Amino acid sequence: MRFDMGNIACAQGALYAGCNFFAGYPITPASEVSQFMSEEMAQHGGYFLQMEDEIASLGACVGAVWAGAKAMTATSGPGFSLMTENLSYAIMTETPLVIAYLQRGGPSTGQATLPGQQDVYQARYGAHGDYEIIALCPWSVQEMYDMTVRAFNLSEIYRVPVILLSDAVVGHMREKYELTRLPLIARKRLTDRVNPFGGPLPRFGEGFNLQVTGSAHRDDGVRDYSPMIHSQTLRRLIDKILDHRDDICEVEAFDTHKDKIIVSYGASARPSYGACKELENTGFLRLKTLWPFPDELVCEHCSGKEVYVVEMNQGKIAREVERAIHKKVFPICVNGGAVPFVSDIVKVVR
Repeated sequence: MRFDMGNIACAQGALYAGCNFFAGYPITPASEVSQFMSEEMAQHGGYFLQMEDEIASLGACVGAVWAGAKAMTATSGPGFSLMTENLSYAIMTETPLVIAYLQRGGPSTGQATLPGQQDVYQARYGAHGDYEIIALCPWSVQEMYDMTVRAFNLSEIYRVPVILLSDAVVGHMREKYELTRLPLIARKRLTDRVNPFGGPLPRFGEGFNLQVTGSAHRDDGVRDYSPMIHSQTLRRLIDKILDHRDDICEVEAFDTHKDKIIVSYGASARPSYGACKELENTGFLRLKTLWPFPDELVCEHCSGKEVYVVEMNQGKIAREVERAIHKKVFPICVNGGAVPFVSDIVKVVR
């Protein structure tokens, strides 16, 4: 049993998962992840690089993965904005890596030291092109550890960048947690030149003479701009996520048989759960996976109910819940770097 802040638990989870390369640039509220990795990575036989900016950070992670590493970076809103071009490249080249994204209040520099959940759409739609992404959302220090491990596992299974989408509250609060011995997914190695894209990941220096390009390409890596090939590639990149929603998407439900349901995630979920304990006839649904959005699970627990969505933005996930259940929901939105109070949520629901 340990007692640490969430960002340290995240770094511990990455080391347990086999992360042996970290490249990043300091940014509040994610800096503790980088600092811990700078102190620990060499002791675990890995490499730490502080880059000149976030563009180079994610680019270095992509290169390290193709050289055989398990790679990770950590950032917040403005840094993620800089990463999105290389994020799109990582998606197109099917490069497994993890981005710890600690949200703060925006736009722009915003509230660098205060929490927010305003970037949930940026995590989903920030990169250019059509694609699907996986984003996990922890609400505790223990989940910062557990979900970081799961993020690495999912990145290896689906060969896709995975985002640990947290916030300044969960990243900076301190709680007890265990260094749980969770199952790990080993990287499959390519043994011949058959389908290096869409199959196991090749590695630089193993003689495959593979072109790793962000341009439209066939499954053998050769550039091909034809409409049919590009459409097939996009469909495969999207379907490998959407066809496995049942394996990726997770929620946690409490008393969702009741007439009213509060939906929340991340730091906002903690007072939301507290409010449910004070309210009669009110259940609670916590979204542990934000992307792909767990439409079917939300429908299962919320259809036909009076639904409230609590979040630290102007109602972004409330729109997703409305889309999923085809019914108007009641957003409870808090901004300004503040976390919702239990009493405020109770007052609105009553």
